[in-house]
Amino acid sequence: MRILVTGATGFIGTRLCQLLVTQGHAVRGVSRGGAGAVEGVDYRVADFADPVSTRGSLEGIDCIVHLAGRAHVLNKQSDSVDLYRSVNRDATLQLARMAMDAGVKRLVFISSIGVNGNETFGHPFTETSPANPHADYARSKLEAEVGLRELLQTADMEWVIVRPPLVYGADAPGNFRTLLKVVDKGIPNPFGGVRNVRSIVSVDNLASLISLAAQHPDAAGQLFLAAEGSEVSTHQILGALAQGMQRRQWSLPVPQALLRTSLKLMGKGDMYTQLCGSLAVDCSKARQMLGYQPDTDTLRSLMEVGRQYRLNHGNRPGAD
Repeated sequence: MRILVTGATGFIGTRLCQLLVTQGHAVRGVSRGGAGAVEGVDYRVADFADPVSTRGSLEGIDCIVHLAGRAHVLNKQSDSVDLYRSVNRDATLQLARMAMDAGVKRLVFISSIGVNGNETFGHPFTETSPANPHADYARSKLEAEVGLRELLQTADMEWVIVRPPLVYGADAPGNFRTLLKVVDKGIPNPFGGVRNVRSIVSVDNLASLISLAAQHPDAAGQLFLAAEGSEVSTHQILGALAQGMQRRQWSLPVPQALLRTSLKLMGKGDMYTQLCGSLAVDCSKARQMLGYQPDTDTLRSLMEVGRQYRLNHGNRPGAD
């Protein structure tokens, strides 16, 4: 199969390209920077704001995996909603229209579990859970999903949507990168008294699911939630990373009410939900329909991530 991956040089895109190449696919990687590190990938420079460069990259492609998007807007700008929409919604729909014209057979859109919400209470999210986004980023992803469904409902090109939770790995960016740095610097863990449950997914497991979504005939017109099938607490995540890094971790059972108040006073109230709230995801649909078989030993995987991070960033505490 001839597969195009947008955002091919990013954290998830790099791992997905590696997997697809080993599976024998002809892989074309598209990004604004162009060059990537995976041998066997045909890297192209393309900007979705430029239809000419984008159309050229679509020639001869069977399936697109659309990973590229805007994940962060610095300093919570007043126009952050428009910034997210312009990339995550409008550019996605423009890509889909050009893909239809180019004869692409399937588009796999990587969305976010944030479309469902930022917290669960006793029951995990499933594909039938209602959409309830709490952030501009998640709203823009939901709008892109809705737009794709409407655009492609009578088209020949198929769509598949995948919503992952936090994606982890030794080279992960964003919030997980922050956790890695905190553990490596030996900062005390204040979450010893937090008993939340969170579903996360390794970059390898997510790449496996995306590969299935791109190829499996039953994936057409379906939404899949990504996870590993096991949940961990924030305290367990930090502990496993510390064990893998061979760092001693000091655990402080700070009362949750104090954590909540402290974060709110610092203007980081959303961080309390991310670190102390529960977010469980049921990935059984992907297992049953696609034969998705993730590695479910999340704590062991986190330990390996910690070990690899230490190897990549040196052995001195706080190395970056």
